[in-house]
Parts: sequence; C-alpha cells; structure tokens
Amino acid sequence: MLAQVLGAERERFLLGEKNTYIIEGNWPAGAKMEVRLDGHQISAKLVSGEKEEELSRSEEAVRLLGEKKKITMELPEGWEKAHKLAVYAMENGQKNVWFRIPVRELKRKQKTPQFYLDQEVIDAKTGRIHLSGWTVSRGPVKIALFDREKKKIPCRISRSARPDVAGMYEECEVAADCGFTLDASDLSGDAVYLVFAGKDGKNVYPISLKTPVILKNKVEKYARKGLSYWRTHGTEAFVSKTAGKLRSLKDRPMEYEKWFRLHAADKKELERERKEVFVYQPLISIVVPLYNTPEPFLQALIDSITAQTYGNFELCLADGSTDGKTAAFVERRYGSDPRIRLKRLEVNGGISENTNAAIRMATGEFLMFSDHDDFLEPNALYEMVKALNEDRSLDLIYTDEDLCDEKGEHYFSPRMKPDFNPDFLRSINYICHLVMVRRSLAEEAGLLRKECDGAQDYDFLLRCIEKTDRIHHIPKVLYHWRASETSTAGNQDSKNYAIEAGKKALTEHYARLGYEAEVEYTGIFILYKMRLKVKGEPLVTILIPNKDQVETLDTCLKSIYEKTDYLNFEIVIVENNSEKAETFAYYEKMKMEHENLHVVYYQGGFNYSAINNFGARHAKGEYLLLLNNDTEVISPFWIREMVGFCQRGDTGAVGAKLYYPDGLVQHCGVVVGIANFAGHVQNFHTSQDAGYFGRLKAVQDISAVTAACMLVKKSVFDAIGGFDESFVVSLNDVDLCLRIREAGKLIVQDPNVELYHYESKSRGYENTPEKKERFKEEILRFRRRWKTFLDQGDPYYSPNLSLMNGECELRREKEVPVEWKKLFSHGEEAEK
Repeated sequence: MLAQVLGAERERFLLGEKNTYIIEGNWPAGAKMEVRLDGHQISAKLVSGEKEEELSRSEEAVRLLGEKKKITMELPEGWEKAHKLAVYAMENGQKNVWFRIPVRELKRKQKTPQFYLDQEVIDAKTGRIHLSGWTVSRGPVKIALFDREKKKIPCRISRSARPDVAGMYEECEVAADCGFTLDASDLSGDAVYLVFAGKDGKNVYPISLKTPVILKNKVEKYARKGLSYWRTHGTEAFVSKTAGKLRSLKDRPMEYEKWFRLHAADKKELERERKEVFVYQPLISIVVPLYNTPEPFLQALIDSITAQTYGNFELCLADGSTDGKTAAFVERRYGSDPRIRLKRLEVNGGISENTNAAIRMATGEFLMFSDHDDFLEPNALYEMVKALNEDRSLDLIYTDEDLCDEKGEHYFSPRMKPDFNPDFLRSINYICHLVMVRRSLAEEAGLLRKECDGAQDYDFLLRCIEKTDRIHHIPKVLYHWRASETSTAGNQDSKNYAIEAGKKALTEHYARLGYEAEVEYTGIFILYKMRLKVKGEPLVTILIPNKDQVETLDTCLKSIYEKTDYLNFEIVIVENNSEKAETFAYYEKMKMEHENLHVVYYQGGFNYSAINNFGARHAKGEYLLLLNNDTEVISPFWIREMVGFCQRGDTGAVGAKLYYPDGLVQHCGVVVGIANFAGHVQNFHTSQDAGYFGRLKAVQDISAVTAACMLVKKSVFDAIGGFDESFVVSLNDVDLCLRIREAGKLIVQDPNVELYHYESKSRGYENTPEKKERFKEEILRFRRRWKTFLDQGDPYYSPNLSLMNGECELRREKEVPVEWKKLFSHGEEAEK
C-alpha cells in the first residue's frame, strides 16, 4: 500500500541527505510521539511548525485539529531492508497511527530529483498529454519524455517559478524555474516515460496511454479480490489493504461533491446561525413563479426555504398552472405557515409576467429570485443578511451555484464566480443564481420584460447594473440548479429561444449605454461575443521594442500591414542597441515602404519598462498598442475591436488572446496571486477550448494582461506615469495594470483578438544565474508593493479555486501561502 496519512500534510527526504526523513502536519495537542521501523523504535524530533500568520488558530481549532508540527528522523543504516515505517500519537492511554508508509515507497521517494504533478491530463484517444508540477534537486533538473524504446519524444516544456515549493525546501537554493508544464501530442503506444535528470541521479515516472478504468470498476475488482484476502488474513489486514488500494487514486482531481460537503455549513454551524441576532434584519421577499411544478421539486424548494437559518422572509408564489393541483398541494402542506403566500393567476402570462405578479405580492425591502424546481442551502439567506450588516448600501448580492441531478441527490458543475465583473456579465449571465436585489432598485430598473422571456433574468440584471455598482458576491455555493428536462440547464429546446432573447437584451443594453454593438452567439450556451462600433477613427500608435531579430520583426510587421482592417495607425519601432547592419538596413527599407512607420533610438541597456516609456513619448496616437516583436496577427479586426472596448470611459486597457506557434493558448489573462505573485490562467489549452466557465472565450474584466499585446489609453498611461522602470524585465505589465485598476479603470481581456506569440525569442528564457536573481528581486518588489491586493485575493478569480496553477481547479485544503523570506538565503535583507 501507499503512505497512510492521517494527520500528516507533507513528507519528504532532506535533499542531499539520503537518511533524513521529514514529516509535517497537524499533531494531536499534548500527545506523545513514538516512531517505529518494523516494530523497532527509532529516535525522532517533534518540533513546532512555522508560526505563519495564515496558520494562526483558535484554542478550539488547536484542540480539534491539532498543532502544526514537524517530525525529523534519521533512519538507521540498513533501513532499506525493513518493511514499514510508522509514527504513533499516544494520548489518554491510547496509541493511534498518525502516519504509516511502506519502505518500498520510502525508497522510491528517496530518489533524486524529487517531483510532484499538480495536474495530469491524458487523452488516450488523441495521444495528447498535459502535465504540470514541479521538480527539485541540489542542482538543475532536465526534463524529457521517452517512449518504451528509450527514444526521446518531442514535447513542449515551459519552466516557471514555484515559490511555494521553495518554501518547502529550505535546505537548498531552489531554482526560480522549478515549476514546469509539459505538453505532447500524437503519442502512440501504451505508455511513455517522464524523466527528471539531475546531477545526483534521475527519477522516472511512467504514464499510461491506455484508456483508464473507471473508479467503479476498480472498486468492484478490489471487492472481489478483497473477499478472498479477508478470508485468509482477517478483518484488520483486509481494511488496511483495501484502504491502501483506494488511496492510490488520491492524485485524481478532487471530486466536487466531496469538496462541497466539506465546505457546506454543518449542523453545528447552522444551529449557531439560527441563534444569531443581527442588528439589521430586513424582510426578504422570495419571489417564485409556479407553472405545473412537479410536487417533489416544489416541496424540495419550499422545504429548503422554511429551513433557512434566517427567518425574516416571506415566500411569494404566483401560480400560473393549467390546473389547481399545484396550488392545492401548497395549501395542503404549507397553509399554516403565514410566511408563505400563494396567488392563483387567472391567466398564465409566461415566465416574466408570472414573476412580476410574484414581485407585486412582495412587501420586503429585498427581492430574492428562485426557480420553482431548484433549492437553496439552509444558510443562503443568513449569508445575504450577514453581508448587508457589513455594508447596508449594497443593492444586489449574488452567490455561487452548482447543478444537481433530477433527484437532487448529486451535485456537479459548480460555478465558482468572480466578484462583480460587468464585461463578463455582458458575455454570459454568470450571476444567474442565487441573486437578491433591493426592491427600490428593481422598481427603478423596471420589472421583467415579456419580450425577453427565456433570458428575462439576464435582461433584468443588465438593466440593474446600469443603475448601481453597489454589487456584492458571496463566494459560497448556496443554490442548486436542477438539471431537469424542462429547465434550461438540461434541455436543448428550451435553450434556443433563450439564446435569441439574450442577444436582444444585450444589444439593447449597449444601446442604452450609448454604444452600437454587434452581438453574436458563440455556440456555447449561453455565451455571446460582441464588437463595439468605434466612434470616429482615433490614431493608434503601435510600439514595438526591437534588438536585431530582423526575421522575427518582419513576420510581425507583415502580419500587421497585410491583415489589419483598421487604417489609422502608426508604428513606432523602439530600437535598443542592435548590432547587425542588416537590422538598420531593414529599418530604412520599411520606412521607405510605409510612411506611418518610424524608428526611435533608445540608448540605454535593456529595460523593458524604460524602452516602452521612451517610445510612448514619441507616440502621436490617442491609444498606445504595446506589442512584442515576436508576435504575429491572426485577427484582421484586432485593433478595431480593442479600440471599441477601450474607448469607453470606464476602461483603461484591453488585452488579447495569444497562442504558441502550435496553437495552444499562451495567454488569456493574468490572475494575481498564482504562485504567490501572478500567472497566466488556463494556458496550454487548444483554441477550441472554452475554458472554465467560458473564460477562454468570454470578454471579461481582469486584473492584468500581458503587454506582449496590450492597448492602453495614452491619457491613462501618462496619468499613472507609464511603466515602473524598477521592473526591468518581469511583472512590469502586471504592475502597470494594477495601477490602472487603482486609478479606477477596467482592464478588459478580449479572447476574440488573437495573435501568435513566439515567446522569448528576443530576450531568451530566465535561465542564467543573473536573470534568475533579477527575477527573484522583481518578485519581491512586486509582493511588497501589492501586499494588500495579494492578501485580499484577485477579485476576478474565485477564492474557491487553486492558486497552485492557472487551471481553475478546486482549491485544496492544504494550500497555504509560503513564507516568502524562505525563498532566498538573503530573504530578510531583500524584504528591507
């Protein structure tokens, strides 16, 4: 069996010390420790873990969860011949297993380099794999992929910083690029081998390309074998054996249902909420239109409302059913509850009119909307009112949601939403459920419109955000959307009319804002793309820094001149110390051919920020289009579309979607906080992938975009002082975007604007000691400047999603921010 981890969080060998083994985790408060190797006791030290601010706990938490401890042990000579290592916690006369691992597994972990895969995506049918993780050794680690015949397989490997890993390995200088992603396609055979090679040896990880056996089949297989094992070895051995086999699947992606039940309020918390008395206790009117609702669905909804831990509500039911069965059921089962009000409608007016009838019944200060066949978590109203007690000015509050099966027994497809994101809402109704609106706002915006039936809630929300920005997001799954055959969550026919209604709502929304918009349906339910008509034809200055690389620059310029459908632009090439005569000859040739191309000469050493600031001073355009020389335009409308968004008064900059030459996504927005500084989100996907919640296809607001292709208002760029020149190479664009956001302007990420990016052709990768050291210093500077932002979290990225990478996976319980002074041997000095 593999390691049996009961209280441990992570365990490893000390790099460079083949017999020193370390285990970290929650140790039972006050318990004594005993470590045994095949029953023989060995010595070990139990010390307190790091007292990081993020790990501070109440006395109750310490009692229940234990204390952070680190166990360090020296394994005796010849330990490799043993069979099992176990750590016991002894308390109250009892001896409990805290950690246990077979020695064969220990020997595997002892190999160097050490590695871990955060993500492993294998498509056996197409022969494509995507891996991400980290690897460390006492020196550089080479990564390669081999087939069974030990032939090297071509693959794309990208290295990245992993400061969280650096925090684990205090005993060595971990390279800035210990993180990696690997992509390979068109693989054949039944297996390939991932090899990590360092100066102290190598580690091989086999990857099966066979179609995986589903978990159910594995469990059945283990059960059949286990019966025979139990008869021979007894109950205790059977339980241990079976648990070990199942635990071998632990690296599969976390199942959402398990995650949800872990994070949902438990009975103790719900009881505490029922006893809490808020200072501000607004009446909430829950409005629900009914239409021939199946009794089990309606009962589940009403029961979930009457079970709420906040009790000051009224349920307003407007029944447009074709017969009296629905109303009779409500009266029979809930007639004695004065909070439940029912009105039989003379005529079924459709979803909008029926909902409006329910709204007119309401007397509460706030309206909460629910479908008739869904249900709420018991603390949904409590969380809403809690938010209002923290800020009474809020006009609109929404939560996360998921889907459930028709029986309401299984949950899936969670929508972990960002904080208020107006452009994302204009691409897709991401707010959807659960939403609560101040009644006075609903009256000001106007109630639901029959002509938008199918997308009536979308139309309503768009009109609401035209009237207020006091909008709050609760990042908790508090609503379960039933995917039944009659709902838009589960029925294609019910989606078609909703698509057209959504296009109408969005087009009219932009018209009310004063913009002419072309709205198209993407084919992804219900996701729209739009193009705002440019007012006038403002001049755009394209700034391209360059040093030699004539062939690369020529590809870039040709794509601009041959593909761009927007004519009013100029190109300013910022020459930075080129050494080849052919480069300057090329400049002269291009200036002769294009009157709108200019070359300015920056005399200093390479400093990306200073070079672009210098170029901006020579720009005549109303907009600056920052562009790397190693890019190639794909979309003819790229400038026109970016200007369309950037011309809005609330917008400061617009970013694009960039691809590697093989068509995989290189950039579609930056999440601040990934790896404890910033990282691209959902890269290495194909151009067809919609991404998590459609974010690879949806226009959206975001905290930062790459300056490899970024359009920015020159007035905004000048107002904030341009790039900070202390960021010589890295994070200068993220810093620029955050300062634009700090100035009150939006950063828009537009995935419809597409370019190729031949990344790092000019500068090369961060693979020398000098570059790595500079990169570390810039990370520290960035973290110092944006500490508050990092502590609060990126508002456009859900706190329920992992920051270990940009894959939008569910956040794991063991993700703890690293203490950054451990990253460098001179960390404390650097922080000063």
